[in-house]
Amino acid sequence: MSNSKRIPTDGGASLTHNPFAVLTSEGLPVAAPLAAKVESIHAPKPVRKHRGRVDILRVKAGRGGKTVTVVKNFVGIGLPEKEQLAKAMQRACGTGGTVKAGQIEIQGDQRTEVARILTEANFQPVFAGG
Repeated sequence: MSNSKRIPTDGGASLTHNPFAVLTSEGLPVAAPLAAKVESIHAPKPVRKHRGRVDILRVKAGRGGKTVTVVKNFVGIGLPEKEQLAKAMQRACGTGGTVKAGQIEIQGDQRTEVARILTEANFQPVFAGG
């Protein structure tokens, strides 16, 4: 084998060529001050107010031995929003559910996942006895 076919790996002159060395900023628009950009990026987000406390129960009685997660004591929201929350909970838990008598019922013991969804919707979930 001859040494002429080998590629030098010592970082010699062939690796130091910078194609951007001859460029200048002449003719380019002036950039805005960095402080203005930082302020706009880190502007405080509006704080969303909690929409109220809701109770999360695990209920088994009167359901043929099946466990159901019940969310109740909603204040100030209507049936369409409850149905929308129920659909989001069903998708996240991968189970069925319904809205009955102003309460959301989700099949199985899904209290932690239901609490996460309610927190994202700015409710304050409370695990009540049951």
